[in-house]
Amino acid sequence: MNSGGARAVATHGSPDAPAVGTPGGAERARKARRYARLRPGDRVAVVAPSGPAEPARLEAGCAVLRDLGLDVVVGKHALDRVNLGAAGPVRGDWHRLAGTDADRAADLQAAWCDPRVRAVVCARGGYGATRVLDRLDWDALRAATEASVASGGGPKILHGSSDITALHGAFGTRLRLTTSFGPMPAGVIADLDPAAPDASLEALRTALFGGAAPSPTLLPGTRTLRPGRAEGPLTGGTLSLLAAVLGTAYAPPPAAGRIVFLEDVTEAPYRIDRMLVQLLQAGWFDGAAGFALGSWKDCGDPAELDAVFAARLGPLGVPILAGVPAGHGPRQHTLELGAPAVLHAPAPPGHDPAHPHPAVPDTGALTLEAPPGGAR
Repeated sequence: MNSGGARAVATHGSPDAPAVGTPGGAERARKARRYARLRPGDRVAVVAPSGPAEPARLEAGCAVLRDLGLDVVVGKHALDRVNLGAAGPVRGDWHRLAGTDADRAADLQAAWCDPRVRAVVCARGGYGATRVLDRLDWDALRAATEASVASGGGPKILHGSSDITALHGAFGTRLRLTTSFGPMPAGVIADLDPAAPDASLEALRTALFGGAAPSPTLLPGTRTLRPGRAEGPLTGGTLSLLAAVLGTAYAPPPAAGRIVFLEDVTEAPYRIDRMLVQLLQAGWFDGAAGFALGSWKDCGDPAELDAVFAARLGPLGVPILAGVPAGHGPRQHTLELGAPAVLHAPAPPGHDPAHPHPAVPDTGALTLEAPPGGAR
């Protein structure tokens, strides 16, 4: 499968050379509107469209958001627990959801359509987001978005990661908005100290509140699987969720002309291989500009994973940077899906472009373009 002329520098060229692109893919991506940055005092609603949150961790995470200057309200059903399948008493040994599908969808819908709310933050991942997609009133969500823009507030923020990938794809496709992929209140945010320097917290703060136009974000510990430089809007998320929504009305736009971010947790290498093959055979990766591979927590031997990625994605002929600190690892950078980005996977001296594996440790970079006009 070829790259279809994606915005990437061939591996035999200089990684610093100007990238060339696919007009069609870039044009589609430009239609995604950037979400408006927050201001201190803005209200954010924390909802749980997937699994239930532990009360103590959710409160700790909400306290961090309040320390950032935000007015935090929690959805009605965020702490509910219901069985995955059968109704009745909650079974501790069964998988649980944060309320019924109807309740979880209602919390999300109400938060997004509330004109006082500037951002909807998902409490945690787990499972269940795909089950609410058909229950959302997309016309009402779109109308609320347009009302927010018309009032001068700009598009709202949807923030979350992992299982929330299903919502990122749907909001990108149905509402044509950028969304925020990053740590959640009942997850890593609960462990953060706003008074202490922390890369994950600073990345979250910048993504939500904005800042100066970024310089290249160097990422120590990254590994080049295939060198080069790529430009294009960022897409992707958690691999298993991308595979789950593939072929539905909620899948993100095809990767043509885009930089694809991938990560996952507790998936065996053969399952990761199978999901990559599925996306390749479906043509979703056709024309991708490059790949930024995040954390693969509890997914097996990193060397085996690098070999899988090189074997499956290397033939696309575009840059591949592994080890990006985003996803489920201890360091979780926040990424704006749909935003223009630049990927730099450096080529070490003597690198053979015909053999993208083994991975080469080096400092790569993934830069997201600052939103027009900066903060709201």
